Amino acid sequence: MSTDEVLAEVGPRLRRIRKEREVTLAGLSEATGISVSTLSRLESGLRKPSLELLLPIAQAHQVPLDELVGAPPVGDPRVRSEPIVRHGRTHWPLTRQPGGLQAFKVLEPKRRPEPDPRTHEGYEWLYVLSGRLRLVLGEHDVVLTAGEAAEFDTRVPHWFGSTGEGPVEFLSLFGPQGERMHVRARPRRS
Repeated sequence: MSTDEVLAEVGPRLRRIRKEREVTLAGLSEATGISVSTLSRLESGLRKPSLELLLPIAQAHQVPLDELVGAPPVGDPRVRSEPIVRHGRTHWPLTRQPGGLQAFKVLEPKRRPEPDPRTHEGYEWLYVLSGRLRLVLGEHDVVLTAGEAAEFDTRVPHWFGSTGEGPVEFLSLFGPQGERMHVRARPRRS
C-alpha cells in the first residue's frame, strides 16, 4: 500500500474512532486544542494528517498512533541475537533497540568468584530461572532460587553470581542508565 493510500484512509478512521467513542468535533477540539474546522477537514480528507495533529488526537482517544494511521504490521517480531560471553558469563540480548529498557537472559557457570560490588546509575531487576543466584547488595548477602526476583537501585554497591553449587540461569532487566560502565565501590576509610 502506498503512502498516499495510507494517508487517504486516516480521515475515515479518525471519524470512525471519534464516533465509536461518542465524541463530538467540539468535544475533541476542546480535548486537543485543535480547531473544529481543522478536525473536520482531517476527517473529510481535505487536510493531510501530520504528527502535530495526530499525537493530541491519539492521546485524547487513548489509542496508539498506529491505530489512527492504520500502520502496516511490522516484520518478524522475534528477537534473534547472538550470545555475548563476558568474563565467563553468557548473555543473550532479549531486546533489539539500544537505549530504553534492556533485557538479557544470563547463564553464569558453576564457579565461586569473590564478590566485587560495584555501582552505577539506574535500576535493575533479576529473576532466577534455574539454579541459585548469590546477590550481595549493600549490607545484604542473599541467595535467590528459581522463581525468586530482586529489584534494586544500582547506586547501592552490588554484585551477583553463582553460589558455586552449580550454574545459574536468570533474567536481568535494566534501564538506559544501567548500560554505563560499572565503577568499583570501595568502602570508605575513616
